[in-house]
This record gives sequence, C-alpha cells and structure tokens, in this order.
Amino acid sequence: MTPVETAPAEGGVAARLVQAGLSILAEKGAAGLTLRRIAARAGVSHAAPAHHFAGLPGLLAAIAAQGFRMFHADLEAVDRDVHPDPFDWLVRIEEVYLGFAARHPDLFRLMFSAPLPPDPDLEQAVRRTHAIHLAACTAVTGPERAEAMLLAIWALTHGYAMLGLAQWNDRFPATNASYRSLLRLLVRPDGA
Repeated sequence: MTPVETAPAEGGVAARLVQAGLSILAEKGAAGLTLRRIAARAGVSHAAPAHHFAGLPGLLAAIAAQGFRMFHADLEAVDRDVHPDPFDWLVRIEEVYLGFAARHPDLFRLMFSAPLPPDPDLEQAVRRTHAIHLAACTAVTGPERAEAMLLAIWALTHGYAMLGLAQWNDRFPATNASYRSLLRLLVRPDGA
C-alpha cells in the first residue's frame, strides 16, 4: 500500500502535506522532515503547515495518524475465516505488525515515538488497531486475560520489530528465532 492510496479522504492542502511528509519520510527518514521541505513537496506555501497543523509537531501527529490508518488496513485484511485456529490468526496479525515495520521503518518509528501532541485522529487510529489486536488475543485467551496477554504480546512483537530494524541479528543470534516459536512460548508455555 502506497501513501498515495491511503491519503485522508477529505483531500485538500492538509492531505497533500501529510502525503508529502509520508513520501519524504520514506525517502529521507525522519531527519528529512522539515516544514519547508514538506511544503515544497506538497506544492504549497511555507506557511501552510503552520496554518493547518500549528507547526511540525502537529503535522508529525497527522503523519503518524495516517500511518496507523495504513497499519489498520493491513491488519484488517487478515481474514479471520481464513485462519480459523485462534493461535494462527493471532500469529498472522502479529506477522502483519512485523511486516509493516519492515516495509515502513521510519514511519513505524514515528508512529511509536513520543511525544507527539494530542490529536483526535491519531488517538482514534491507535484505538482501531488496538481493537484488532485485542480481538485476536481474546480469541486465544478469552476475555478475562485478553488485555494482559495483549500487553505481553505487544511487548514481544514491538521488541522483535525494533530489534529487526536495528539489525541486531548478527550480534545476538537469539534474535534469529522464529517469531512464531517465540509467540508460542508466550501464549502456550506448555507447548500445546
């Protein structure tokens, strides 16, 4: 999924700025994100980002929100009917998480960086991705343990993704273990 395909539906200057930010982020990383560069890429005045987003932090939050919408679309594409075994569905959801991080490393880092200013669109996008992960955990553990299991799985998955992005595999061979085997240890410690 390219950033162009997932631009906010409302369009206009704000959407062009977010799209420009996504493109620059993919090409140059976070160091390339300046208001001047984003405005130039979007073909708007240098004052437009400040007008629409109250400066770079607000624009970064909007870019992160778009990242979470893209992430949610990827997660939502994992068809529960294709993965009737709850553990297999959970694994597939978390593999999508890892794949998103690998395909969009700088966007992924931005999405999970702090501090981003409060933004209702960002908060809603985060809640929507959380709901998919929670549903997968609930299918495996039942509702009474789902939140705790989600936190443990998120820590494992996010840590695994960050180690992969940092390319620690050569220094720490243990990071070459398959994600599925690590998740199985967490979810089914008895090996079942």
